[in-house]
Amino acid sequence: MKKKLIIFTDSGDTIIDESSEVRNQDGIVVYAKLIEGAGETLKALNQAGYTIAMVADGEEQSFANVYKENGLGACFHTRTISEVVGVQKPSQTMFQDAMSQNHLTEDDKKRIVMIGNNIKKDIAGANQFGITSILIDWSPRYDMVPVNDLESPDYVIHKPEELLPLIEKLERELEEERE
Repeated sequence: MKKKLIIFTDSGDTIIDESSEVRNQDGIVVYAKLIEGAGETLKALNQAGYTIAMVADGEEQSFANVYKENGLGACFHTRTISEVVGVQKPSQTMFQDAMSQNHLTEDDKKRIVMIGNNIKKDIAGANQFGITSILIDWSPRYDMVPVNDLESPDYVIHKPEELLPLIEKLERELEEERE
């Protein structure tokens, strides 16, 4: 059954462990490990009927390599990638592209969550765009302390396994709102 909630998600240090990336001479990621629990969570969300859109900064080929290798490519309904779009998050163009690819309107924003690990790009971008922001704060590579309200996430999780119950809770709230 198709769910009401729409999931936008970052990739690096949200699903893929950036510290494990192996790049070729052109800087393209040819190998990377998943964050523990991220693959299972992504598959579970996809199998539960959620629309999942990648909204990530990087190279298209890097994402194709990593998600094919890890068997998760089919989990994404669409991919908004900075190399293709020509800008990086927190640019509103990234979020608008993901909305357009998924045939979403302004009215759908209340149904969209953005999951990311970077408060300056993912969280500030989502908040500025008017969608719900979820910070996954497990990575030591990024500062997780907001300097202003724009960088303050709506929700914080510490590992991928915490995402499924949160998404289910938000889905239930959407369902109750419609009744």
